[in-house]
Formats: sequence, C-alpha cells, structure tokens
Amino acid sequence: MFLNSILVVITDLAAGLLGHATFRRHFHLLMSGLVIFGPALSLWVSPFAIFAKRTHFLYRMFLQSAWGWTCVFVGSFMFLLTFSVSRSLQLSLRHLSRLAVAGGLWQGFRRVLSLLENTTGSCYEVLATPLESKAAGDNGAAQPLLLLREGESKAACVNAGMLWRGYEVSEDTFLLCLCCLLLAEETAVFGPYLSLGGPSGAPLRIIFLFCVVLLGLWIFLLLCLLAYFPQFPTQLLGGALGCLSWRALYQGWYRLGPSWYCPGRPGLGLLTTKKDEDGKAERPGQSNDATAPK
Repeated sequence: MFLNSILVVITDLAAGLLGHATFRRHFHLLMSGLVIFGPALSLWVSPFAIFAKRTHFLYRMFLQSAWGWTCVFVGSFMFLLTFSVSRSLQLSLRHLSRLAVAGGLWQGFRRVLSLLENTTGSCYEVLATPLESKAAGDNGAAQPLLLLREGESKAACVNAGMLWRGYEVSEDTFLLCLCCLLLAEETAVFGPYLSLGGPSGAPLRIIFLFCVVLLGLWIFLLLCLLAYFPQFPTQLLGGALGCLSWRALYQGWYRLGPSWYCPGRPGLGLLTTKKDEDGKAERPGQSNDATAPK
C-alpha cells in the first residue's frame, strides 16, 4: 500500500510535468539548444573520464539499440493506455502505427545518409607510424594521409583499417533527438488522461515511469556525445534532421486526423469525457471526436 502510494505520487508529478503546456510547447527548443551549445561542454570535460570511451557500458548497451529500447517501452505504454480505455485492438494498433511510421522514417534516412556518405567520401591510408603520429600531434602538425581508392565503400575501407572521410550526418544525434521528441509527445497525454480520472493501474504507471527514465537517459547520452565526441557540423545536421522529422510527423501529418492514411495525434479517441448514466461523474471515453492536447 505504501509503495503504491509512492508510485502514484511520482507518476502524477512526472505526468504533470510532461503534460504541462509549457513543457510541450518548448521541449523541442530545449533539444535544439542542447545540440547547438552542447559541444561547448568539451572545453570543461576531461578526456580521461569514463564517458570519453566509446566502449562504455551505456554506449554499448543503449546507444547502439536506442530505437529498440524506445519501441519496447513506448509501444508498451501506448498499448496499455489505449487498450485499458477502449478495449479496442483496432484503436490500439492505430496508435501503435505511429511507431511504425517513425521506424520506417528512421530506416529510410539511415539508407539515404549511408548512400550520401559512400557517394561523397574517399578512402585514405594514414602514412605516419604511431610514434611519428604522436610526435606530429605534440608539434601541432596533422597526420599525413594518402588517398587510396575513390571507388571504395566505407565498410570495406574501415574493415581494412583505413580512414574514410566523406559528407556525414550524425546518425546517433539524429536518432536520440527523434527518440526524445517522440517520447515527450507520446507520454505527454498521461497527465490529461489522469486528470480525467482514467483507469491507471500499477502496470501502466510503472511502464510510464520507465518511459520517463528512458527519456532522461537519452538526453544524458546526447549530452555525453556532444561533450566528449564533438563533431561539428555533423551533429548539428543530425539534430536538425531529428527535429524536422518530429515536426513533419507530430506537428504536420498527424494533425490531419485519423484516417486510412493517417494514425492521428496521441490521445485522440482517449481524452474525451462523457457523463455516466447517473450524470454524477465523468471519465475518459472512446469517441473519435476527442480533442488531443495541442
């Protein structure tokens, strides 16, 4: 009973924050500010910190499979929320289709960015030995490079132990920005949902908290990438692409309303109120003319 009370208090506070109009209106500006000014943190962080190594547990466990973690937790939250209200598998699948759309967009951009990098890049071989490279670094000189083959692919070049240089857009920054904005959009409906007295058992609240923790983790990993591995302007382009993708989906397409070609906005069909038969109470309903939070 005591643990359940703590769970209710924590989830109510988190849902109130994520569902607040100010947070929803300005969260994308926060993400933009992080991407623009985050690399400045490299002036203060230590290159010997544990997060300055790409082999760190958080990078290997979460960053390389960020989309998978996002789909598991956000998908579970979306399904539990919609099904607990509507008991309609069709409505639940319609809301879950937003994840499929974002996943297809992510995979499509990955292929386009990979093609762009392979088309504009070249394979280089470093001529300096490790000892000479260290001495050159101490003297402020750049490593001498030899252009090897123009027609080589990035994968073959990197597997051969050589250096690939081309026009890059940071896929990690793009994915983390998109996941953060998607998490904020999909979980923001929980606050208005609770205010309407919707059913909210412990499983739904726990999944919601996992989503909140995941959002905090993605923001933290984004800051680590910007601070310890600054790559301008590739990270700026990746962040801009993530924000533009979110705006095209959630601020554009999804506002057209539910149809065979559009899944609709988060909360649509869930955040309505209707009088009970005795006219004494209100609760979330299933009408399709719901007004989702803007």
